[in-house]
Amino acid sequence: MTHITSAQADQLIADQIAVWPQAAGNFEALKNVKVKDLDVDGMHFKVQFNPARIVSSSAKVDAKSLKERKCFLCAANRPEVQTGMPWGEDDRYIVLINPFPIFPRHLTIPDTSHVDQLIVDRAEDMMDLAHDLNGYTVFYNGPKCGASAPDHMHFQAGNSDFLTIGEAIENTDLKTVATDGDAVLAVVDTLPLKVFVIDAADHKAGARLFHRLYDAIPVPEGEREPMMNILCYATPEGERMVIIPRKRHRPSFYGTEGDDCMLLSPASVDMGGVFITPLEKDFNRLDSNLVRRVLDELCLSSDEINTIAANVE
Repeated sequence: MTHITSAQADQLIADQIAVWPQAAGNFEALKNVKVKDLDVDGMHFKVQFNPARIVSSSAKVDAKSLKERKCFLCAANRPEVQTGMPWGEDDRYIVLINPFPIFPRHLTIPDTSHVDQLIVDRAEDMMDLAHDLNGYTVFYNGPKCGASAPDHMHFQAGNSDFLTIGEAIENTDLKTVATDGDAVLAVVDTLPLKVFVIDAADHKAGARLFHRLYDAIPVPEGEREPMMNILCYATPEGERMVIIPRKRHRPSFYGTEGDDCMLLSPASVDMGGVFITPLEKDFNRLDSNLVRRVLDELCLSSDEINTIAANVE
């Protein structure tokens, strides 16, 4: 198995910025993005105005649009200047710089094969990657949960100190749902968004708990997996995986036409506490009440998440 360290990932970003003007410009622009802080029912959220992210927020992910565009994660279609580092069993993944960053350190880690964005059987990979990239949070966006390339399996990663959900979870109650050796599955139903948490010193045990949870979450009609965002990062005790079940892709007011519409397509970063707005008018308008509305529309209620917890076998 090929490993990568956080230091190597940092160096990859620096090396790519040195030779790729577009990426360099977007990373430099991060230093000047507008950010504001919100309190939503006691949880700290940030809002970032990031014009470069309009590519992702407005991405068309319907089957027809995906079929008509070249996959930007496939090696044959990536910019010639974009180079990466192999990672995983049989070099299954490649670690790349994300040229449209949200984080000061932002990576994309696609499978080297063009296979659909599905998390099943990859939970252990995710925990292993978070272990190697200590100091980064690895995240997964489901096909209908913010992924702008639902046709090509990939993780992303960014520096962990950027998101706010980790601190929120530290300061709330975790209710144990199940255990498996050196791994524990818990539910958190007291935050503005309801989540499951797996703490795993043993990644194989953690993956088994993930699959028990995965099997308990309903799959929407016509979909291949439950709707979810996942964040995973290293802790002193092992790796922590935060699973955020979803019931909707985008808020009811998603769009660009009409005074009430906003170009918000929440993914793992937004659910992790940092809402990304590519349009300044949306940045100015987004407040605690609107964030609460988004979370209410997209995430599960306390009753819904506790029903899932009760169904974990």
